[in-house]
Amino acid sequence: MKVDKVSVSFPADLGDAIRVAADQSGQSLSAWLRAAAQAKLRSEALRAALEEYQADHGALTAEELARAEHELGLGAERSTAA
Repeated sequence: MKVDKVSVSFPADLGDAIRVAADQSGQSLSAWLRAAAQAKLRSEALRAALEEYQADHGALTAEELARAEHELGLGAERSTAA
């Protein structure tokens, strides 16, 4: 596997939180950041696909959004976070 080494900078508190999260997950810092970057890329691809779908088919209805949240297990999480 080809590896691309990069240097990144974070505010100190974010860097500390990332190191703690990586340590708690039992992953190296590189593995944790790689997984976070992959998750962000998937999220952005999903957002783009949803925007394209809605451009072609119209906006999702409240019922469709509620069903999606329920199926993804997001409904309760969002209502308690609000």
